[in-house]
Amino acid sequence: MKKKLIIALIPVVIFVGAHYGITLVDNVLKVGRMWETPAVRPYEQPLLVMEKGVVPISGGEVIFRATPPADLHPPSDDPAATSVARGKIGYSLFCAQCHGTSHDGNGTVGQSFAPLPTDLRSPKVQSQSPGQLFKEISFGRPEGRQPALATTISVTDRWSIVAYVKSLGVRE
Repeated sequence: MKKKLIIALIPVVIFVGAHYGITLVDNVLKVGRMWETPAVRPYEQPLLVMEKGVVPISGGEVIFRATPPADLHPPSDDPAATSVARGKIGYSLFCAQCHGTSHDGNGTVGQSFAPLPTDLRSPKVQSQSPGQLFKEISFGRPEGRQPALATTISVTDRWSIVAYVKSLGVRE
């Protein structure tokens, strides 16, 4: 009986001894597991305290959505040439897949749509105000396939794309 008790106590003694040894290494010695090391410390950043008034409670996309298209105007601080050049880049990134590189609605993705995307050099599109084009790019067209891109393209880039589309003129 003593032999069985001794055999049963040996694993318990080994477990308690190992636990005590690990605890001693972790709590007392500087070589413990996950002790504060330079490899870990740089990733620990203090939480930022947000200053009062940092989060806007008015303005933004809600204003653009609520404003009539005739009252929306592009920002005047961007020179026209710069805006058109930026708009061309934005068009190639976000619009050319559907409207095509020649702006006729025959882009690679747009060919699978029925009806095809609008020809951006048509009199119908070119006669629209910049505000109307901005709203259609931003919030889409309910009766068309134009997706809402307000969350994808920044406000400045949307105005630049509008400037680029308006610079194309009517197709002859």
